[in-house]
Amino acid sequence: MGLVERRIRERENRKNAILKAARRLFFENGFRTVTIESIAKKAELSKGSIYLYFKSKEEIYTQILLNDIDKFHEHFTDLLQNPTSASEALIRFAGIYVDLFLNDRELFRILMTFMLHTTTMNLPEELNNHIIKSTNKNISVIEEIFRYGIERGEFPPTINLRLSRNALWGLLNGIISLHLFTGSESRRAEMIRSTIKAGLEIYILGLKNQEQPNG
Repeated sequence: MGLVERRIRERENRKNAILKAARRLFFENGFRTVTIESIAKKAELSKGSIYLYFKSKEEIYTQILLNDIDKFHEHFTDLLQNPTSASEALIRFAGIYVDLFLNDRELFRILMTFMLHTTTMNLPEELNNHIIKSTNKNISVIEEIFRYGIERGEFPPTINLRLSRNALWGLLNGIISLHLFTGSESRRAEMIRSTIKAGLEIYILGLKNQEQPNG
């Protein structure tokens, strides 16, 4: 490995170490209380070293979210490859969504912090819009499933795609939030999956039974 390649790798490793340390701190302490100083201490670097890679705490936070959200989308790319029904695709989406957060609770807390406290984080508008666009890319998969269901005659054409998508996403996040960090550790995964299963059954039944317009 040449000198240039070694320096590039060292720079990338240091940047990743900063993001890893910051990710853990955001998970443990929340966005507001974390500082550049605390990130530097956790990463075992100087404060000045942090600023060689990132301009602010907000930029670090944004980079963590964007990295995770982009990886997140990869898990949903084949959901509509010959599903037996749209209902089955929704259930598979929910299963993947839950499993990802059960395996990465830090990501869920960081994502929910962003969703709940966007206005108080003072993120630059460009970064804020980038995160929202990336997040919408993931939940747009739900809209695609609804469209598939409408095309097959499984769901009525009168459903509001955006409202239905947001309702389902809210259902999943609400149930995960309710159980992911509370109650018996040994039963959390079971509680989340069983509650989401029951909620989805009711939700899908409601979609299918929406009244059609007269005429």
